Amino acid sequence: MEDAVNDAVDDRPADAAPILVAIDGPAGSGKSSVSRAAAVRLGFGILDTGAAYRSLAWTATELGVDLDDAAAVAAILDDWEYRITLRGEQRVTVRVPGADPDPETEPVDVTAAIRAHAVSGLVSRVSKHPEVRDRLNAMFRGIVAASGLPGVVIEGRDITTVVAPDAPVRILMTASAEVRARRRAGELAGLSHEQVLADIAARDAKDALVVDFFTPAPGVTLVDTSDLDFEQSVQAVVDIVRAVQRAAEES
Repeated sequence: MEDAVNDAVDDRPADAAPILVAIDGPAGSGKSSVSRAAAVRLGFGILDTGAAYRSLAWTATELGVDLDDAAAVAAILDDWEYRITLRGEQRVTVRVPGADPDPETEPVDVTAAIRAHAVSGLVSRVSKHPEVRDRLNAMFRGIVAASGLPGVVIEGRDITTVVAPDAPVRILMTASAEVRARRRAGELAGLSHEQVLADIAARDAKDALVVDFFTPAPGVTLVDTSDLDFEQSVQAVVDIVRAVQRAAEES
């Protein structure tokens, strides 16, 4: 499994660690779109961790692997190559293990494929395996460390508590189920508000067994976007990051 980052670099010292902004939150809270916009405004990169789980689920399906078989899914990672851009338009590519041994063969662009509703329904089946999460978390840390960027916003699940518990900025972004369903229904063609609300309620119930998306852990800042528009949500994140930056400079 190879880590990959953008070619973008800045003029900071080569050994300077990126400022890490960790953002957690349930589906529909706005964390993905808000995180990306905030990263652009801050001049940071953006790492969407969910794309890796989606890509792994897609790969397992292509290989005919049982997604509920922890060992079989983890074994894919031995020879899996995953790449994601951290700046600009997101592009995600993978090399499917065993599909083509020729190293000169172009990797498969799965940017659009992993956003299919069918793939979304498979993510929890690969993310439930502890070894898979541990290995992908290590990959995420490697991507950030090697980015060469002034900062990286990393968003997904378990980010503030497991992936980056020591990040100087940790944010739990949430919203009511009704608001989240309304937002998601606007993004998913062919699905009604009621269908999306039912999906969100089911996902919330499943998530509640392993993570609390509504109560921030110690040191994590809560941003409830239920009554915020997109611009206000982005500005809330930017303000938190800049406040931490100012405090660090003053100390």
